Order: sequence, then structure tokens, then C-alpha cells
Amino acid sequence: MSFPALQNYLVRQRDMPQAATCLWLDQHGQALGRFFNSTLTSAFQPIRVLHSQEIVAYEGYARSHSRSDAGLSLWQLLDHAANDDESIALDRLCRMLHAINFSRQRQAADSELYVSVHARLLTGVSANHGNAFRRILDALGLPREKIVLQLPSVSESQNWLLAYVADNYCRNGFRVALKATDACHALALMDCLRPAVLKVDARETGDEEATARLLRESVKRGTRLIFKRIDTRASHAALLRLGEQAGQSILAQGYLWDVPAASLDTARRNGGHSDLPCATSEEGASA
Repeated sequence: MSFPALQNYLVRQRDMPQAATCLWLDQHGQALGRFFNSTLTSAFQPIRVLHSQEIVAYEGYARSHSRSDAGLSLWQLLDHAANDDESIALDRLCRMLHAINFSRQRQAADSELYVSVHARLLTGVSANHGNAFRRILDALGLPREKIVLQLPSVSESQNWLLAYVADNYCRNGFRVALKATDACHALALMDCLRPAVLKVDARETGDEEATARLLRESVKRGTRLIFKRIDTRASHAALLRLGEQAGQSILAQGYLWDVPAASLDTARRNGGHSDLPCATSEEGASA
């Protein structure tokens, strides 16, 4: 896909002196970013229709740059070493990297991109959340309508903050996804915050009655449901059965099918390989 404004920006960045944070393209056209002494890039994990494995979206993750496409998740290490302002800069750099690396690939034309917003940004930016990211995307000519912003989990007492930030992002033209620990938590978020998208941990769907209710309510309210962390055949089979009982198509994401990869085409080729390694912990923030 061609984005002239983006190309002009990258040319200017290439000719600028090296800074603590900057962004450029390598010889293969992959966007890389520097955060202090680390070189970062993007990896993408598909979000699929459970029964057909059709890809409808991707989630972006920050990775160290590696020629073998096996970079490490350095987010937590870098974030713990950063103060609030630096953490916000890292968050914005990673979201920009993901938007560029996603949009430049031909498979992006029919898909959406999910990127995370770091918890520090909720309080570190006082107002008008999403304005800076919107202006960057507009200046580079990148399609804002394809991007969904995933907000971090917060305690129940901070739901007011989540609602305030989500409203800011929506006013800047973004759709918002919220993360839920289980079906009951998802139902509570649906009641008080009415998000466009809810992402639910598939490992915590043992309460089948609550999960079935969540499926029904999501249809009534027009909320998109995505079950993440599907890493075993057992969790896949349980969700498939619940979806069939509800007469509803389910969206799913997990290591049962896909390891995050820089190329969207590689992610498509990996689909359906149920012998892929399971995740042992939550992926690093996709920023």
C-alpha cells in the first residue's frame, strides 16, 4: 500500500541526527524504532473467526529487532527503567511502529489493527487522550478507522478514569477495546462502560453460564467479543461448543494457531498449526 506522506516523513527521519527515540525503515521496508539503546519493531498475532480460522484483525506487539524474526519482548524491561514521560514516549513510539508496519503490508487492506495503551498514559496525559496519535496518523495519511485501541485493566474504583479516557479516544475517532479477566468481569464492564470491543481471557471461562450470558448480551448490545490466550485444544473445544450453543460466531486469538510475526503473510501461513508452543505469560504490552 502507498502512503506518500509517510514515505516523506521516513526520508526526513533518516537524514536527522540520531536521537534517544527515532524511527526509520530498514532495507526490507520494515519500520524500526530506537528507544535509548534498544532497536524495536513490530510483531503481529492474528485474531481469527473461531470455527473457520478466517483472519479479521491483528494485534501488534513490540519486539527487539532480529533478522530471524524471533525478537524478544523488551517492553517490561524498558518500561521499568523509564520515568512517566519516557514511558509515554515509548508507548507512542510503539503504537506508531505498529501502525506503519501494519499499513505497509498488503494483507492490512482487509483487516484491523489492535494496539495497546499503557497504564501510565491514562494518568500521565491530563486530557484529550488520542489527540496526539490521531494527528500523527492523519499527518502520515494512515487509516485511523482500522485501528482499535486496547485500554489496560484497572481496579473497579478506577472505572471512572477508564470511562473518561475511553470517551476521549472515541471523540478523537478511535474505537476502544477493554480487557476482562473473565465473563463476569466482562459483563460488568459492558454494563458500566459500554465498550465497542471486549477481550476476555479464554483460560477463565469455566463459568459456562456466565460465558453463555456474555455471548447473548454481546449480540444484544452490539459489542464485539474476542477470546484471547487460546493456547490449548481444550479451551478451543469449550469455546467452540459454547458458540454453537449460542448460535454465534466467536473471535479468538492465541498460540494454538499463531506465534506473533513481523510479516502478516507469515502469520497467515502459520494458521492452524496446533502444535505451536503455548504462552507461559502475558505478551509484552503492544503499546
